[in-house]
This record gives sequence, structure tokens and C-alpha cells, in this order.
Amino acid sequence: MKSTLLRCARMLSIAAVLGAGAAWGQEVTIGQVGPFTKIPVPDAVEINEGIQAYVQQVNKSGGVRGLKLNFFDLDDRYSGDGFAEQFGKAMQKKPVALLSPIGSEALLRMFKDKLLDESDVLVINAIPGAEVLRNPGHPHLFHLRAGDKQQIEKIVNHARTLGVSKMGVLYQDLAIGTSGFAVAQDTAKAAPGLGIQGVKSGPGAPEMAAAAQELKKLEPQTVLVVGAPRFMADGVAALRKAGMSQSMFILSYVPTPMLVKLAGVEGARGVGIAQTYPNPNGIVLPLQRDFQAAMKAAYPQVTTYTSFHLEGYLSARTVGEAIKRSKDAVITPASIEKVLRTTGEIDFGGYRVDFSKGQIGSKWVDIAVVGADGKLHY
Repeated sequence: MKSTLLRCARMLSIAAVLGAGAAWGQEVTIGQVGPFTKIPVPDAVEINEGIQAYVQQVNKSGGVRGLKLNFFDLDDRYSGDGFAEQFGKAMQKKPVALLSPIGSEALLRMFKDKLLDESDVLVINAIPGAEVLRNPGHPHLFHLRAGDKQQIEKIVNHARTLGVSKMGVLYQDLAIGTSGFAVAQDTAKAAPGLGIQGVKSGPGAPEMAAAAQELKKLEPQTVLVVGAPRFMADGVAALRKAGMSQSMFILSYVPTPMLVKLAGVEGARGVGIAQTYPNPNGIVLPLQRDFQAAMKAAYPQVTTYTSFHLEGYLSARTVGEAIKRSKDAVITPASIEKVLRTTGEIDFGGYRVDFSKGQIGSKWVDIAVVGADGKLHY
């Protein structure tokens, strides 16, 4: 009898251990389909590092509600076809969310092929934030950051407060450029005394040089450049080469090192870059400290952080926060969506999102300026 009881106790002990292992074995999968190749900027890689920093941080502390986060990534090769192909492969892994896809072609293909209608997966954050990619958007696509509309409105209104009455816009012959120019025009209509004139250009060097000369003849007091990241950086370089010393503004997607590389330190100096997240290298906000601790643990060799690192971190943390607040025993895309829509404001420690009124979580925008040292100053 005694030996039987001992065997039963032993079996219960083993079952408890296996049960604990099974609980940890439950995984919530998230993924990133992005342009890790064929793109001249490091956005996808840095976003990936930010995501992985959060995943490692939360898993080391026991997961979210004891659930382990599982993360995968796939390369779409910066093309719409590549995104559609990899989206299908991603769905086989049954993720609750895909984080921060990048590129107008990828997002337009996602809408055209109705990929989000064929799956219940959520997309948390997307780049760029052009108005044509947000309006009407999709109920399964949640934008963390302020979009191009909010960034351009901030820049145009900022220029008006500085006394600017004549602004030029160099914009790319793509959806991100044409819709951006339209936003600038609409914003100027509500800013008495501010005139907007635009020049459209393709990304090629000869086209851009000609467009820069055409814009110079308009004699604007300040210039806004709108387009893909490389276009905006090349645009600043072309305008400087054309002899324009006026103040210039670009959107948040341009990495400062790339701008400095293409326009030179002197050419980049004084350029205002819209920011949709707090300074990733700051130390004031709890978010900044949490983020930097995660990055130091995951990537000790990285000593300077970018807004894309922080964007990846926040994309993943948004999912983590939704899991934490969900009352569902099994986490599904519907679980995440319900929390985001019903919670109201979520404060990550100095950066807040609120999806209770729509698909855009934050409209926060600031402007940082490239200094004489070639670094971004907030």
C-alpha cells in the first residue's frame, strides 16, 4: 500500500512538472515579413532587432502570462510579389500578428489581393504612413505611429509659425509623394498667408537635378521633400547641389546616417526630420529605459539606437500588452483585436496609443534637427 502511494505521489509530481512544461510550451507566434534585401536603407533590420529585443526580454522574465512569444521573419525582397508570396508562407506558421511591414508596393499588394480578408491575422504597424495606405485602410491593420498626414501637417504649421509665407515641395511620382503633396496643399489652405508650390520628380539623378533647378526658380523660403526614404535623402542632396541653402524638412523614414552620407554633413545640417517616436537614446522616459535595457541585453554591440529599433520594440510590445490584458485562455488574433479596441489609452511609459476610436494609435509628432555634428538633435 505504501509503495503504491509512493508511486502515485511520484506520478503526480511528474505530471506537475510536465504540466508546467506544457504551460510554457504554449507559444504565441508573431512574425515580420519585410525587405531584408534589395532595399538601400536598414529599416527592416533595425525593426527586426527591436522586435527581437522585446521578445528576448519578455521570454527571459517568464513570458507574457506564462506564454512564450515565438518570433519568425521572412524576406519579401522589397517587392509586392515577394510580400504576397511570403505572406502565404507566414500564414502556415499561424501567427496572431505580423509586425511592421515596409514599402508602398507591399502594402498596396496586401490591399489589392485582399490578404487580410483571407486570414484573421492582424498587422500591427506599417511603413510608410501615406494617406492612401491608411484611408480607408483595413480593420485588421493597426497603425502605431502618426502617419504622413500628421507629419506633414506638423511641418507645414511649424513653418508658418516661423513666418514662412512661401513653401516649396519636391515630391516623388509615387503614391507616397503625390498624396503627401496633396496633404501639404490642404494644410496650407488652413494656414492663412502660406503658399505652397510643388515640383514632381522621379528618383533618377538627372530627373532630380532638373526638378531641383525648377524648384529653385520658385524661390521658396523653405522646402519639404516627400517620397520614399532614398528619394528624400537624394532630394536634399540635389537641392543643396543646386545651390539652395534654405531650411528643409523630410519625413521620419529617413535614417540620419543615410542623409549625411548622401548630402554630406554640411548639406544635412539644419534639415528638420519629423519624428513619430520619442528619442530612442533619451533617458527621461520609462519607455526609453525599458527599451535600452532590452537592446543592451540582446545586442550589446549596438551602442546607438534608431527610431526604427524603438518602432520594432513597440510593435512587439503592443502585442505583449494585449496578451497581458486579455482574459482569453487561448490567445488568438481576435483576442488581440478585442483588447486594442476596448482598452482605450495604453501607456508604454511616455508613449501612448489608443485604438478605441480607430485604426491609428498615435498622432504624436515632433521635429528633430540634424546638427553640425551630423547627428539628430531632439
